[in-house]
Amino acid sequence: MSFFKKHDGEQEIHTTECGGAEDVAAVMKKYDKESNVRIWEGRPKQVVRYLMAAFAVYSIAVTLFGRGLREERLANFLAMIVIIGYLNYPASKHHSRVNHIPWYDIVIMLAGAFGFIYFSLNAKEILMLATKVTRDPFMVAIAIISILSLMELCRRAVGIPILIVVGALLVYTFSNVRFGKVIYDLFYTTSGVMNTPIDVCAKYIVVFIIFGAFLERTGIANFFINLANSIAGASAGGPAKVAVISSALCGMVSGSSVGNTVTTGSVTIPMMKKTGYKGDFAGAVEAAASTGGQIMPPIMGAAAFLMAEYMGISYGEVALRAILPAVLYFAGIYIAVHLEAKKLGLKGIPKDELPDKKKLFKKAYLLLPLVVLVVLVSTNTRTMQFSAAVAIGVTIVVGLINKDDRITFTKFIDALEAGGKGTITVAVACAMAGIVAGCITSTGLASKLITTIVSVSGGHQIIALFLTMLCCIVLGMGVPTTANYCIMAATCAPILISPEIGINLIAAHFFVFYFGIVADITPPVALAAYAGSAIAKAPPMKTAINATRLAIAAFIVPYIFAFSPAMLFVDTNVFEIIIICISAVIGITGVAAGLSGFLHTKMSNIIRIVSVAGGLTLLIPGIVTDTIGIILLVSVYLIQKKKAAANVLIS
Repeated sequence: MSFFKKHDGEQEIHTTECGGAEDVAAVMKKYDKESNVRIWEGRPKQVVRYLMAAFAVYSIAVTLFGRGLREERLANFLAMIVIIGYLNYPASKHHSRVNHIPWYDIVIMLAGAFGFIYFSLNAKEILMLATKVTRDPFMVAIAIISILSLMELCRRAVGIPILIVVGALLVYTFSNVRFGKVIYDLFYTTSGVMNTPIDVCAKYIVVFIIFGAFLERTGIANFFINLANSIAGASAGGPAKVAVISSALCGMVSGSSVGNTVTTGSVTIPMMKKTGYKGDFAGAVEAAASTGGQIMPPIMGAAAFLMAEYMGISYGEVALRAILPAVLYFAGIYIAVHLEAKKLGLKGIPKDELPDKKKLFKKAYLLLPLVVLVVLVSTNTRTMQFSAAVAIGVTIVVGLINKDDRITFTKFIDALEAGGKGTITVAVACAMAGIVAGCITSTGLASKLITTIVSVSGGHQIIALFLTMLCCIVLGMGVPTTANYCIMAATCAPILISPEIGINLIAAHFFVFYFGIVADITPPVALAAYAGSAIAKAPPMKTAINATRLAIAAFIVPYIFAFSPAMLFVDTNVFEIIIICISAVIGITGVAAGLSGFLHTKMSNIIRIVSVAGGLTLLIPGIVTDTIGIILLVSVYLIQKKKAAANVLIS
């Protein structure tokens, strides 16, 4: 899911020396399943276009004013997702003929939607029958067909990795639980397809996707890139710093690591290469920063709403607790980029090529919708969905004011269409996550996983955290942000929360969320890194390894807040938070310098190890560890300073 989508399903792109519009579109088709869409022209295009716009309007209306049974509402929602999903996504990218949908796709679409519609129309009677409903072969058949149609749509729109997880769990479930009960649980109750993920998607996420689509039409993506240029473009290695800042800003309202990589990367990666960065480093910077966008408040790839639901806290609280770890993540990348620039002796962008700050300041009103959204949500003035609806209204007003990119009726319909299209992948992924949760509940697999991890770890937290991290990275490979977190919350979070391990509830959920997300840059299935390498025309695996190194904070910080939730503002005070912030930033600098091998001058291997060790101890909250870290890093600083001065004298 990406909020920065054009209405034709492709990213806003720029012709670059690393690849023109066609090259970047090819990257999207290869790494982003959302870009493999049917080609509609003429009247059929208008029909599909207005159908998706109508779905978006319906979704807003239902989430604001809808009443009645949850099963009725969600069944209708999924029926429409199946219809617009098959109208948009062909069986493969090789089956995209203009104005063509095969007969078998029509059959699958209608049969899949029929099951959900039938359930919705007869929900009360079906719910009264309870498990007896599976005694009727017709009821079993429509349930199976509808679930299979969703799984096939998932393959087309999202990808195979999540289906492998779902398929393995279904095989395990059917071999351990009675067939009829599995079908009943997965389709006719709210513990399967219509579990918490799809409910949150239909209630909250869909409105925020539509909000993002409207926001994109105000030109905010370009504003973010220009803002980043004005802030850091002129400094050493400026384009790489622009990539970090713009990806963080775009990430606030983006829901796709790959989409974010291509949106900002099509501009920043060529700039980085022109400045002097190697292709694999340039692609890695963009991939690491774009992946970090998924942990950046306020949207967090739409996972923030799900986290609030799973943890039983407010959305505003989730966004607040995510601030410091996200800042540390981007600080780590920014510092690493700065050190790399100093090591290579790179310059920034010439000042005459930077955006005019006065003109940029006049465009600051483009941020008003985001400000309104954050204020409404954080103050609990209104519900999340109402706040998003108000933010959509503000976005329209802002779009009317912006004379350079004024919103028109066509753009209005474009935004609704893009919102409807963007909802497909999220909804399907959430439905699959619901099946995962349902299988785990039916089989009691969560308790078995807990027993296994506890047994292997011997009850030691650090070993349990490491094993859980590996599970998260494997399960998160190639899975979209929202579904990624749902799977982690159902499978991995219970392990850490269990009495045997004893990790704080909030810290446990943030831990599994972070490690599920970094799968996008962790080899072997590092989709964001591979997308960045394709734009940079660099070796994919080398780019992924560099991205992992740059994003080292994402592999360290979760362990810190797992042991000390104060970093997430849990059981702490203002003074402690200030100390944690200062020590964490210095610690991240030490780790980044050690991994880069450069501070004031090139480091020896021993100094690099000392720098990393000092940084790591500073990242662990506590007076003793902070003292040790300060001593080590001050020593490294003085040695490097002296060595740099000696080099200057020699030269």
